[in-house]
Amino acid sequence: MARNLLDIFHETYRELRPRAPIPELTVEFFAFANINNTIRLREGKLLVRLSDLLEGAPQAVLRALAHILLAKIYRRPLAREHTSRYRRYVSSHKISAKAHLLRQIRGRKRIESAQGHAYNLEAVFDDLNTRFFHGLLARPLLTWSRDHARNRLGHYDPAHNAIVVSRIFDHPRVPRYAVEYILYHEMLHLKHPVKLRGSRRCVHSVEFQAEERRFPRLEDAKHFLRHL
Repeated sequence: MARNLLDIFHETYRELRPRAPIPELTVEFFAFANINNTIRLREGKLLVRLSDLLEGAPQAVLRALAHILLAKIYRRPLAREHTSRYRRYVSSHKISAKAHLLRQIRGRKRIESAQGHAYNLEAVFDDLNTRFFHGLLARPLLTWSRDHARNRLGHYDPAHNAIVVSRIFDHPRVPRYAVEYILYHEMLHLKHPVKLRGSRRCVHSVEFQAEERRFPRLEDAKHFLRHL
């Protein structure tokens, strides 16, 4: 398999760069905590690591991935057929289930505390659950982030059943409706899991967006976030 995999990358390199000499190339499967794939160019050598979840993947999928990685590092256009083929494979129920289990086994989720300096996320969750979900959502792990992240204000991690909210919101000057909106948005992810539509992942479905519009101070919250 290793030989075949190397051949796939050599052939794909030649397709993308027909006149350039092929550099020394190392391709290996690696035990990532997710379906991660990396490619690095160091001292003229290409180092490729593929998720070990892809061992046994059809050659067409591995060729598609080789195209994606090499095209990105050499800034070539990505062929839609390759991106679609790879996305369909990793989004399939079988591979998604394996990836979910892998994240639980290998991944580490650092849980700080739901109790912050200004807000308790568990209390906010319970209030929102009663007001908007009839108290039917099972409470996941809730935690403030370790740092004051501005690029990721909140996220729901299904592998660890945890909602993380940026600690930047844990401040007396932050209005409660802003904290509620961030948490409400992530609770909707809990209620409406990501769906596969053809080869594309649907993160914010029509139902998700309709329920999000039910938040009473939606515009105030969005205005606050824009000026954060």
